[in-house]
Amino acid sequence: MFDGTYRSTRGGVAGLSFDDAVTAGLAPDGGLFVPEAWPQLDRSLLCDPSATFEETALAVATAFAPRYDREAMRSAVDAAYGRFSHPARVPLVQTGPADWVMELFHGPTLAFKDVAMQLLGRLFSNALERTGGRMTVVGATSGDTGGAAIEALAGRPGVEVVMLHPEGRISDVQRRLMTTVHAKNIANVAINGSFDDCQQIVKALFADEAFREEVSLGAVNSINWARIMAQAAYYVQAAQRLGGSDPVHFAVPTGNFGDAFAGYVAGRLGANVGRIIIATNKNDILDRALRDGVYEPGAAQATISPAMDIQVASNFERMLYEATGREAASVQAAMAALKVDRRFDIPPGALKRMRDHLVSCRVDTEETEEAMRTALAETGMLIDPHTAVGVAAARRARREVRLDGVVVTLATAHPAKFPDIVETATGEKPALPERYCDLFEREERVARLPASTGAVADFVRNRRAG
Repeated sequence: MFDGTYRSTRGGVAGLSFDDAVTAGLAPDGGLFVPEAWPQLDRSLLCDPSATFEETALAVATAFAPRYDREAMRSAVDAAYGRFSHPARVPLVQTGPADWVMELFHGPTLAFKDVAMQLLGRLFSNALERTGGRMTVVGATSGDTGGAAIEALAGRPGVEVVMLHPEGRISDVQRRLMTTVHAKNIANVAINGSFDDCQQIVKALFADEAFREEVSLGAVNSINWARIMAQAAYYVQAAQRLGGSDPVHFAVPTGNFGDAFAGYVAGRLGANVGRIIIATNKNDILDRALRDGVYEPGAAQATISPAMDIQVASNFERMLYEATGREAASVQAAMAALKVDRRFDIPPGALKRMRDHLVSCRVDTEETEEAMRTALAETGMLIDPHTAVGVAAARRARREVRLDGVVVTLATAHPAKFPDIVETATGEKPALPERYCDLFEREERVARLPASTGAVADFVRNRRAG
């Protein structure tokens, strides 16, 4: 029985409430929060193909926050998804006899991150209202997290947002969805480095206990448990719609592993989730880890699917924790080895348990472009390059792993966020939705800093003092 409390994957913290785990983001010992036990969804919900997305999301959220006021959570869920442009919120589109695409880009910033961020923003507000506190959110984005977080938190009282992105390594649309928001509590920072540099700065700030307390640091990246929780809801819904007695497999374009881990979480809740296909581009740390049993980051390489240009997949720590039988000491040793040696070996037993749930595929640029062309020719759909990585990986998994049954590919972004890439591959340029028709006429506001934890810390202090 789950009592609503959370612990760190590294063993240093346990017994935290849902609110405390969500507002803290990263555990003081450097670990990630996970529930003390796995709750189970009601069987009637899991087998109800007519459940709305709001009903499913509410059931998932209340399962992980059983002490939370149910009406307050219902209000947060309804407000979060009432802003989505499609009545189904996360519609399923059939693309083959047993192949489907789940469109996760109908939120305010045209990306799957909206599904979690719109809810997280409201949970932050609720927690701060109860305590009368203030929070400084520092995040790193490889493209979509930043826009989704800023849209969810702009103008919210008690919250200051500083969002880091790697300069020149995200699309123009992604950048402008952040830098054209002029709310006083929002600051965008272009870092002279990679996304991994941005992410490492954020982790270092959280690891500095004095700084964390000084500015009341909060996290919106997928290290925040509420992000994982919210994303698990669309896996549950797809399994409700398409599963029946057979498991539903999912192809997940991923870099930081958070969205893929949410699929594992949905399975632990009782949803009929089959294998999770980990679809990577040439930044293939996850594919190498699952194939070779060695987690070893390389240098991040720029690709046409830039949100996945990541070599340090933070949420893999949660999977390692689960696969080792929740042995915090093993996780702590692995993370220590990663810090010193820049690698660690996955224990054989843990690797086997991971492979029971996960299949991995590395997709190169040519395959990605071909998937975009084929989708247009066969279905009339324009898909973005990240979704195309997932589609290509799903096809390969069917061949190489003999994966039978329904496969759902997660469409993680609207193709108009990457217009030039899509046009190069398909000959057709996707248009932005009408509400963003003036996006390139809006004024941008952005600061520029070196890839330095100290420089970012000083920037945050000055923002808070001002």
